[in-house]
Amino acid sequence: MKPEISEKGILNLGRHVLLEEAKELEAIAGRLDETFVKAVTLILNCKGRVVVSGVGKSGHIARKIAATLASTGSPAFFVHAAEAAHGDLGMITKDDVVIAISYSGTTSELLTIIPTVIREGAPVISITGSDDNTLAKEATVNLNVHVSREACPLNLAPTSSTTATLAMGDALAVACLDAKGFGPEDFARSHPGGALGRRLLTHVRDVMRSGESTPVVRIDASVMDAVKEITKKKIGMTAIVDETDKVKGIFTEGDLRRLIERVGDIRPLKIRDVMTPNPTTIQPQALAAEAAKILNSTLRNQLLVVDDSDRLIGALHIHDLMTAKVI
Repeated sequence: MKPEISEKGILNLGRHVLLEEAKELEAIAGRLDETFVKAVTLILNCKGRVVVSGVGKSGHIARKIAATLASTGSPAFFVHAAEAAHGDLGMITKDDVVIAISYSGTTSELLTIIPTVIREGAPVISITGSDDNTLAKEATVNLNVHVSREACPLNLAPTSSTTATLAMGDALAVACLDAKGFGPEDFARSHPGGALGRRLLTHVRDVMRSGESTPVVRIDASVMDAVKEITKKKIGMTAIVDETDKVKGIFTEGDLRRLIERVGDIRPLKIRDVMTPNPTTIQPQALAAEAAKILNSTLRNQLLVVDDSDRLIGALHIHDLMTAKVI
């Protein structure tokens, strides 16, 4: 028969786990010393790739650490220690750095491959639960992530120890990121499909409307010509240009409604007399995020795209930015 657990009991246990793991992380942070600096230096000086290896729960953590390193400017990949012993060891060269993860420091699959890695000439960073174990003693540098107990009430399931190992991997990655001067643009290049990548890698030229899709009339056109162009191109406005295609103004659906309210019959009017002159423009090489910022600050939905000579080359609607998931 399963014991009944109260809502309060569930919440208390959840808080206990989080607080226990936080306490262990704080203790490890207080013990961090020059061995961490040595480990970071090894990674920074690596001419090849960082190879992260482990088995079981440590293997899962190793895979995540490899992914974090790779996405923050330190090329890395995961190799399962058992697979390495059966051929994948050939993926590791003397130019690489190996991060071997085993809380006990006695994982047989890792201990099988480490001598070969060392003979190959690759330095080894071990992450273990003590400094007195076989793996730690064979490694070039050992990072000690000892925890006083697991957050599991039975003190059996890897909880605090795996959290500590993962956090140590994050610490290595972030220290290397900072030392390399890795910035938002670099991060975006390794995350082109993410929100940051879209904001930092998408330019106006990638999302603007151009050619026949651009609404435009000459400055000597009538208001009715402008209305027809607005209706045809369906982005709520038209650009007004001179004979050299330089932008002279803009006329929007909002302008049209206000004009009708003011004068009634718009048929005799010329667009030059009712357009909004000197409209806000942007160049195609600008980031789409900058276009979004301009539209937001000016409370507009459309933006004209021009070249260095203010010649019209395209148009941008806020929906284009939304479709590209820039905003």
